[in-house]
Amino acid sequence: MKLLVVGSVAFDAIETPFGKTDKILGGAATYISIASSILGVESGIVSVVGGDFPQSDLDMLSGRGVNIEGIEIVKEGKTFFWSGKYHNDLNSRDTLVTEVNVLENFDPKIPESMQDAEILLLGNLHPGVQLSVLEKMKNRPKLVILDTMNFWMDSALDILMQMIAKTDVITINDEEARQLSGEYSLVKAAKKIHEMGPKYVIIKKGEHGALLFHDGKIFAIPALPLEEVFDPTGAGDTFAGGFASYLAKKGSFTFDNMKAALIVGSAMASFTVEKFGTQRLEEVTESDMMERINSFKELTTFEVEV
Repeated sequence: MKLLVVGSVAFDAIETPFGKTDKILGGAATYISIASSILGVESGIVSVVGGDFPQSDLDMLSGRGVNIEGIEIVKEGKTFFWSGKYHNDLNSRDTLVTEVNVLENFDPKIPESMQDAEILLLGNLHPGVQLSVLEKMKNRPKLVILDTMNFWMDSALDILMQMIAKTDVITINDEEARQLSGEYSLVKAAKKIHEMGPKYVIIKKGEHGALLFHDGKIFAIPALPLEEVFDPTGAGDTFAGGFASYLAKKGSFTFDNMKAALIVGSAMASFTVEKFGTQRLEEVTESDMMERINSFKELTTFEVEV
């Protein structure tokens, strides 16, 4: 199945307790599409960049088999830029700079070559932009996956609720699930979010793993303990990319496949945090992925005699 990714292709500047970077490649769609290429899934990006965006980064994406026809280049504009500083626990961070730039007037254009995508992954953007993408598709994709955040809950709740109602799978973190639902219990929160429209609710818990909810069933996975964590930026997007790409490979959206996709997404995200930006993810091969998935199996498989 084809995967259509709509999200930011951007610059990041990151500081963590382990070092700092100047402007490097970032953006949700970037991480997602690199993840899809590792699994050999046909994907395409719909995004916008400025004239300052390096051709070498576009070449890297296309060289990995990513369809970049939907990346608009505004030659007189500047690419979206975000700068942040992580605290010692790497779970919290301060945003130092956000320059929306060309993303401010982003009007997504879906290339004809991606109109038949069966899976649509809407990265964290204004819900009005996300909704416009769905309306521009000639046929509704078989699976619509939505990523959003508390900023849109604060500033664009009405249109966000319209988008959520048209969504099959929503991915948010625990804090956002509580805000969206008004419930502290994540089980109760997931039930309320189900009632808003999505068939599947994924609640990400950072270093504590993720939860999948569907039709009264719950599946939980841990995060893989790592010796070195340099930079959590993009881990959530890589998770979404691995999740969606596994489903694209399987071509079926059963609960069992969703469970397996959750593990693949988490395994993929565990690579991202090992170096700054997309650097580590660009090195990963499919055999690396299999080895890490086996590590997940060893971590979570056990037998109990009672």
